[in-house]
Amino acid sequence: MMVAFTLMRLFFYWVNIDIYPDVSTRHLLEMLGGGIRFDLTALLYLNSVYLVLMLLPLPWSWRTNNKYQKAVRWFYWVPNILGIIANAVDTVYVRFSDRRTTMAFFSEFENDDNLSNIFFTSMVQYWYVSVFTIVLIIAVIWLTRRACACRGCYTRLMPVYYVAESLILAVSVYFTIIGIRGGFGAFTRPITLSNALQYTDRPCETNVVLNTPFALMRSSEGKAYRNPHYFADDELEAIYTPVHPANQASLIENRESKIDKNVVVFILESFSKENIGFYNHDLDEGTYTGYTPFLDSLLEHSVTYSLSLSSGRKSIDAMPSILAGIPRFGSPYILTPYSTNDVMSIASCLNTKGYETAFFHGAPNGSMGFMAFARSCGFKAYYGKDEYNNDSDYDGYWGIWDEEFLQFYARTMSTMQEPFMTAVFTVTSHHPFQVPARYEDTFPRGTQPIHRCIGYTDYALRRFFDYAKTQPWYTNTLFVFTADHTNSLTHAEYTNDKGVYEVPVIFYDPSWQRSTVDLRTDIPVCQADIMSSVLGYVGYDEPFVAFGEDILTQRPEHKYVVNYNDPLYQCFSDSLLVQYDGQHLVHIYNFRQDRLLQHDELDILSDSEEVQDMLRYMQAYIQQYIARMMENRLVIRDYAGTSR
Repeated sequence: MMVAFTLMRLFFYWVNIDIYPDVSTRHLLEMLGGGIRFDLTALLYLNSVYLVLMLLPLPWSWRTNNKYQKAVRWFYWVPNILGIIANAVDTVYVRFSDRRTTMAFFSEFENDDNLSNIFFTSMVQYWYVSVFTIVLIIAVIWLTRRACACRGCYTRLMPVYYVAESLILAVSVYFTIIGIRGGFGAFTRPITLSNALQYTDRPCETNVVLNTPFALMRSSEGKAYRNPHYFADDELEAIYTPVHPANQASLIENRESKIDKNVVVFILESFSKENIGFYNHDLDEGTYTGYTPFLDSLLEHSVTYSLSLSSGRKSIDAMPSILAGIPRFGSPYILTPYSTNDVMSIASCLNTKGYETAFFHGAPNGSMGFMAFARSCGFKAYYGKDEYNNDSDYDGYWGIWDEEFLQFYARTMSTMQEPFMTAVFTVTSHHPFQVPARYEDTFPRGTQPIHRCIGYTDYALRRFFDYAKTQPWYTNTLFVFTADHTNSLTHAEYTNDKGVYEVPVIFYDPSWQRSTVDLRTDIPVCQADIMSSVLGYVGYDEPFVAFGEDILTQRPEHKYVVNYNDPLYQCFSDSLLVQYDGQHLVHIYNFRQDRLLQHDELDILSDSEEVQDMLRYMQAYIQQYIARMMENRLVIRDYAGTSR
């Protein structure tokens, strides 16, 4: 069946070769090799019942009985033939859907009663696909039609037989689970659709790497979107659009409209805003100092915001939001059926302007699906634990210690040609919250195990900047700091529906002549604003798509932030938090006056002009997001349909 699925993949590529022009033999082999991972997972799913029936330690005479063998063989033929047919259908249908069929298909067409007619018409129209499929099915049946011929192997050693067969079953179950997950190790998340991006140069090529049974199975674990149709299309665009028009110049003081500024983005693992003393002078009756003395000192010369929010609560939510302006709604983006969409990102946009781009993550390559997403959103290079190539600095759990990896990060950037855009995702401030033995008693332990790790990573940042300041690229660089999500929160101000999403968003340029911080308290901001802000700052002059605003150069006076607090949508203004279940307003809080969110003002404020404006914005934001996900409209396309 692995051979059969590979033949289907080659046939799929041949039929649709015009969709994938200029694919080299080497890259085709890379996609075929990557496809084996997804075939293995799909086939283990499809054949799980057959495997159990063949491996159960039943009496030998039962297992080798011809009637039993014939009955069991149907549990092999039926699922695998359905898998072949599913692949054959997508060989044709992918030209119209732009992606392998997922469970979203059944939601989109649940009210159509002519699908069977379309199917049979297509069988005739695309007769060559039908012929290939029928021949392959006949070959599979013919090659597997014979029953087991072994008889009476263990008649004299039945106790040994049962023990041996039970061990074989246990070992087989173990390796089947590993195969379904997609690999060994604590770092391996179950392989999903977005992992196919690791083997492609363009998102559309994931259709070659994937197989349809896998796409159906994995997408059944995520929620397919339904367009809520709150507004007609023209009204929708007037209320909110994620399309940003071409910006001809940067508005930051003393910045010329010249695209040559380096960009460095730090995604700090679990760096909740609560941990940073700069933001929390009022906590603990004014005695709170936090655990980040270096970041506190840098913030004195940075642009930051009093209300800055993450899009989600997991690491896999962060990269799409921060680097591509795609927040999480419902399931994490990279786990949805739409994770193979074309996307724009800071890296892909700046690639067109001659930038070198690279993503850094000290964990084993492929961990968390970061390598796949980095490739899909345009990073030209990836540096992980493999590229670091020194396991003596491995923490034994998640990756290379932050201090050593951030030094590697700085040194590598010194070898890159300017201008460059890079991003790094730190790892140490993650459970089990350990620091190198030499620092066992160096950093304050605080009230949570994570606090010592926060202090250590802050020190690693200090050492990074000590080195960076000696490099010629330093003064021509915009540094951006944020966190992936919050963690281990302790104060009541940070344990409610607002506080659990509060992460820093910080912009720092060493060339700025600033002696005091520009702390903007009048607008809420979020991770998704970072892409638009970076592109605005460097003077990017092409249109792009991102679900965030330019908060660095444009600084909109009237702004809302939308995020998803399962199962509710949340919309923030400069003072209000409005919660919405997709149909009705659920709660309204004035967090400026009620920081702990203890007083629901739904009955008082629901009909106010401000809340109704926030509701319309939130509905338009949700509709734009869902519609563009479903229709693969996350990029700017030219008249020929080519994405940029």
